[in-house]
Amino acid sequence: MIDMLVRLYDLPESLEIYGAVESKGITLRRPMAYERHIVADWVGAHFSPKWVSEVKVAFGRQPVSSFVATRNSELLGFSCYETTSKGYFGPTGVKESERGSGLGKALLFKALEAMRNEGYAYAVIGGVGPKEFYERACGAFEIPGSDPGVYADLLPDPS
Repeated sequence: MIDMLVRLYDLPESLEIYGAVESKGITLRRPMAYERHIVADWVGAHFSPKWVSEVKVAFGRQPVSSFVATRNSELLGFSCYETTSKGYFGPTGVKESERGSGLGKALLFKALEAMRNEGYAYAVIGGVGPKEFYERACGAFEIPGSDPGVYADLLPDPS
């Protein structure tokens, strides 16, 4: 799985992206510290157990380096940054029934804009799955020789 690089100083405008999801009654926000167990449990139920560890790291930062998408107090998706390594975006995930709605792109932009606001010029998207999504969404491009990158010699999940 390759890593990709994003030029944060050259991100496209995001107002329409946010407006599209907010018009569906979706709220995009940073989760509060007291919601850590809720977000971590949700991520564990829908995605990789390794992502649970990264979500918990995000809650150890101030401000929390994560964003959530909710509708009527239901968690629909999340994004994190600065969890695997400094300057890294991810992990991120959207509930299966909400995929294709623009929610993933909105969560991506929330995190990338936060990184830009914290002084980063570039962000690394680590261990990319949907390469084409990131190319289209934010102009990300492949970092040559980045596989396995920081993901070498991973410990196996006991489950």
